[in-house]
Amino acid sequence: MLDLFTSFDSSSMIFLFQDHQHGGSGGGMTIEKWFGLFELPFLFLCIFYAFKTAGALKGGAFGKGMNLMAWGFLVMAVGHLAMQAQHHFGYDVFKELFGYTGGTIAWFVALVVTWSLSGLGFYQIYNASKGN
Repeated sequence: MLDLFTSFDSSSMIFLFQDHQHGGSGGGMTIEKWFGLFELPFLFLCIFYAFKTAGALKGGAFGKGMNLMAWGFLVMAVGHLAMQAQHHFGYDVFKELFGYTGGTIAWFVALVVTWSLSGLGFYQIYNASKGN
């Protein structure tokens, strides 16, 4: 893998973008797949610091809001891992575990939980900043 990065130059990047625009060459690594993989370390770093920040705030309104957001990010990470498994290996974790309809519903529920926890966390922090 190190050879990939050391031999990667600007002309290779141009080729990747051209290859992407014209449908790619089949089953290889597309730019979407690379970006999907590059996203994951940043997502996990955000989750780590979200929980670390929530712990440092030691409860209270700000800490509770940050904790809700951290849990929302964690649910999001599970969804993103499942999405990467589907993109790279054609394996749909949710549909494998819950069937076609159940997997689709589980994916939707995960989205709702992710955004609800994050939204509630932001709302809690907003209220705390207003003195409510």
